[in-house]
Amino acid sequence: MKKSEKTGEEPNSCLDRRRFLLASGGVTMTSMLLNLPGVVGELHAEVAEYPRKKIAKLSDLKADTPINFQYPDKNPLHGMSFLVKLGEEAGGGVGPKKDIVAFSSLCTHMGGLMVGTYRKEDKIAGPCPLHLTTFDLTRHGMVVAGHATESLPQVVLEVEGGDIYAKGILGLVYGKRDNLDTAAA
Repeated sequence: MKKSEKTGEEPNSCLDRRRFLLASGGVTMTSMLLNLPGVVGELHAEVAEYPRKKIAKLSDLKADTPINFQYPDKNPLHGMSFLVKLGEEAGGGVGPKKDIVAFSSLCTHMGGLMVGTYRKEDKIAGPCPLHLTTFDLTRHGMVVAGHATESLPQVVLEVEGGDIYAKGILGLVYGKRDNLDTAAA
C-alpha cells in the first residue's frame, strides 16, 4: 500500500464514518432519481380489514363536531373511535369534499383517551391528557408534537348513498398486539 505523504503512515482500509455517509447518500440519491424497482418506490400502508359497519349519515354531520362510535371491535377501550367533518380536504377523507375522517380515540404513545380533544381551529386531536401529543387529522393523523412516534390509527371509511361505513384500520390501535386480533370483536 502507498504511504500517506502527510503522515507517512499506511492508509486504513476501513471506511470511516464520513466516507460511508457520503457513499450511502450517493447511492440513495441515485436510486431515488432512477426509481429502481425494489429499491425505492411508492410505499403503501397496510390496512387491517374488519367487518363493514354503518357509523353515520352524511346528513347528520356538522362541520367540526366529532361523533364517537365503537370500531373496530366492541371492547369498550380498544373500540373507541371518532368521526369528524373537518370542512377541508384531508388525507383519507371521504364524502363530496373528501373532508370526513375517522380515527381511533387512543393515543399511540401510552393509550391516553383522546375523546373531547378535537381542536377545530387547527384540525388536530390533542393534546393527549397523558403526555400532550397532538395529531394532525388532515394528514392521516400524523404526530404534530409530543411523545408519540406513530400516527393516530385512521379508520378507513367509505360512503354509499347517504351513509358512512367503517371498513378497516390504517395503523395499529393501542393495546392490541396486532390489528388482526379480532377476538374481542
